[in-house]
Amino acid sequence: MPLSEQEQRLLEEMERSLYHNDADFVASVGVSRLRPNYRSIAVGVLLAVLGIVALIAGVALQLLWLGIVGFVVMFTGVLLALSPGKSMKGMKGMPSSGSSGRGPAQGRTDQGFMNRLNERWDRRQDGQ
Repeated sequence: MPLSEQEQRLLEEMERSLYHNDADFVASVGVSRLRPNYRSIAVGVLLAVLGIVALIAGVALQLLWLGIVGFVVMFTGVLLALSPGKSMKGMKGMPSSGSSGRGPAQGRTDQGFMNRLNERWDRRQDGQ
């Protein structure tokens, strides 16, 4: 079912507001393509397997310290395997949104729902 004209205008207004107020967020979500780091995944899986083996050995031999060490090694391996990869494009060239992009919409007396939420978020971030 196609959108009505009012819904299309509202959607376009929300998109403009998002691009205007949250340029950093749009740039980071739209451009960030992560390449998996296969070396860290392989090392993480290996550490997780070794940790599980040490954990099971600690339980079987009733050695508490070996079970704890195995759990820590397993947990570290999982964190290493799930760590984010390298970004294909650097974020240094991305434009940053300054304070000029934030604030009430000019020329409008009734603000939209998203504008009110954005203002509340900005005030919360500024500590007001």
